[in-house]
Amino acid sequence: MSHALFSLNPDLKRLRDEGYFVQQRGGYLVMREVPYVDAQRQLRIGTLISSLTLAGDRTRKPDTHVAHWDGDFPCHADGSPIQGIAHQTGAFDLGHGLKATHAFSSKPAEGYADYHHKMTSYANIIAGPAAVLNPGMTARTIREPEAEEDSVFNYVETASDRVGIGALAERLASERVAIIGVGGTGGYILDFVAKTPVREIRLFDSDEFLTHNAFRAPGAPSLDELREAPKKVEYLKDIYSRMHRNIVAHDVALGPDNLHLLDGVTFAFLSFDASDAKRLIVEKLEAIGAAFIDVGMGLELDEGSLGGILRVTASTPQKRDHVPQRISFVGGRVEAIYASNIQVADLNALNAVLAVVKWKKIRGFYRDLEHEHHCTYTTDGNMLINGDLT
Repeated sequence: MSHALFSLNPDLKRLRDEGYFVQQRGGYLVMREVPYVDAQRQLRIGTLISSLTLAGDRTRKPDTHVAHWDGDFPCHADGSPIQGIAHQTGAFDLGHGLKATHAFSSKPAEGYADYHHKMTSYANIIAGPAAVLNPGMTARTIREPEAEEDSVFNYVETASDRVGIGALAERLASERVAIIGVGGTGGYILDFVAKTPVREIRLFDSDEFLTHNAFRAPGAPSLDELREAPKKVEYLKDIYSRMHRNIVAHDVALGPDNLHLLDGVTFAFLSFDASDAKRLIVEKLEAIGAAFIDVGMGLELDEGSLGGILRVTASTPQKRDHVPQRISFVGGRVEAIYASNIQVADLNALNAVLAVVKWKKIRGFYRDLEHEHHCTYTTDGNMLINGDLT
């Protein structure tokens, strides 16, 4: 991906052609081995980092004039700080192995025309004093770029890095996620999970994607697509593989003979009806040490309007004792509460949102003060209630 970026975009290609040691790391453009002078008038090497604004694989005009810097604050040849570029000082963890100690702000009157303009402008400001002390010293190192990082995405994920949460997103990168049942709620779960850098997404469902599914799932299939009655997992894989490379479709209903398909999973979302198979799946996930979330929805049509409850129940290796009382199995009290088959897209999406937010809380992406392992949302009173705290 990175090699294509540099070959397709004249501003990035020009940087390399001129000898700058530049790389793409996540949603950042990185210029390494930029010489500078520190406060003791010593020659040092630092790294210049800019967020990337892309339209697919094509660069756009930089949307910010700010750049990050990994190094001491750069100085003039006499050791006095360079004026007019200070913006922020701190310990910035940008993710992708990138850290910074400063953020600089230097804005031309018309802004930066492209990334060659931006990166070379900063490099000249920072490296100029180094050339005074050591004539000929430059950021043009004429080095072959190192091997580029692999990515689960088909194009650069710039959303996290442009707002400074790339390091948090990386907390999800080692996950192998199973989504068991990809109907209404499961389809929305996939929509959200596919936008994260998880290593793998496994889809499990044996049903066809029919007309009624089109009105409960994310996206908008064409009439021709519906006529083909594709399998749900294949239909959704075709869509989301445009973004995420590692989606595996299993056109099966999980049961005693194929639970091995869950081996290696680190987290699972269960979004299907109560059954004996659900009990076996839960036992399998517990046996392999995987955390999981089960979702449920019970809606009733009463006096001309819908009302009901959405449920999100989490199970982690640290807390599983609540599962028999909370998750719907065949013949249980909980099953009766969620027995209604009424579903609507907005509540499917809300159930998925609650489940994905809880997953991210478990993995430390979101702050979690109560560590609840069960919550319900009641439509009638707009009530969100937590339970099973740890």
